Amino acid sequence: MQRRPFPPEFEGDEVFGQLAERWQQWQRQSPRAPFIVVGVVVAIAALIWLATGFYVVGPGEQGVVLRFGKEVGRTAPGLRYHLPRPIERVEVVNLAVVRRVEVGFRSDPRYRVVPQESLMLTGDENIVDAQAIVQYRVKDPGQYLFRVRDPDQALRDATEVSLRSVIGRTTIDDAMTVGRVRVQESARDFLQQLLDTYEAGLIVTELKLQVVDPPEQVKDAFHEVVRAREDRERLINEALGYQEDVIPKARGRAEQMIRAAEAYKAQRLIRAEGDAAKFVTVLKEYERAQEVTEQRLYLEALQRVLPKAQKIIISPQLEGGVLPFLPLREQGPRMLGPSAKDGMRTQSDDQSAIQTGPQPGRATR
Repeated sequence: MQRRPFPPEFEGDEVFGQLAERWQQWQRQSPRAPFIVVGVVVAIAALIWLATGFYVVGPGEQGVVLRFGKEVGRTAPGLRYHLPRPIERVEVVNLAVVRRVEVGFRSDPRYRVVPQESLMLTGDENIVDAQAIVQYRVKDPGQYLFRVRDPDQALRDATEVSLRSVIGRTTIDDAMTVGRVRVQESARDFLQQLLDTYEAGLIVTELKLQVVDPPEQVKDAFHEVVRAREDRERLINEALGYQEDVIPKARGRAEQMIRAAEAYKAQRLIRAEGDAAKFVTVLKEYERAQEVTEQRLYLEALQRVLPKAQKIIISPQLEGGVLPFLPLREQGPRMLGPSAKDGMRTQSDDQSAIQTGPQPGRATR
């Protein structure tokens, strides 16, 4: 596509010459023309300058308005306006974000220990290596901006002071084991008091001990002691748990046995009272009719005994004048019971059977 040529009057130096000529004609016709141009330029510049006063405060943020360096107000989230610089300026601070500082070590750009901050003296005159992370938020943007020159460094120094104060009242064993949580809570509370005293405008959300160890030279020995104490606590807890499990069961069994004994006692008493009442009734019947009562008792006893006894019936009509042989050695234990069996075993073999007459299978002379 070809480029359209400019008209002859716009080519070369003729354009600037024509503009200069028209400007001179306008000045001759209106002597105030230069002032008008300057005013227009100034007005445009003023509008641009005034437009620089618009600013935006985001969610969770707060703006601090400064007029000639002095705080004159604070603004909430939204589109806001202030007088342009150098009259006023605004510092926007995020109140929602959680910041953190590291005490006793640094992880950026790579992990390294800062012994000037981490080595501390315990209450029992031992040395520990304590490293912590502090998380905080800004609660007063004015104090955060103007009361403390370097908030992070001030917070790090205050954390070091609080940790040294709390660990200095704690033994090394407590700091490394069961007292670690208490050290964290006490140090956090003391740190918040220090920050409020400094008017730093910060609120501590968490102080967490990352490392509480003895120096590297004696770390292994200390860890063995700690493990032994942890094992002791574990065994004690297991024994207490066993105690809590066994004692209630034993008490339950004892209570059950006592109730069973009481029930047996009541049953025996009732049975004894019944037997006594029955005996009294029988006695009264016996006193009225002795023979009949004796015969009835005898028959009742036979009814109870005979069904369980082994019966051998010998017919009296045996012929031949032969006395039947009853093998008491075989029948005796079943008929007479264990005591008779034992008594029969003491007899000699030649006296095991007593013959009172001729035996079957033998000739009599």
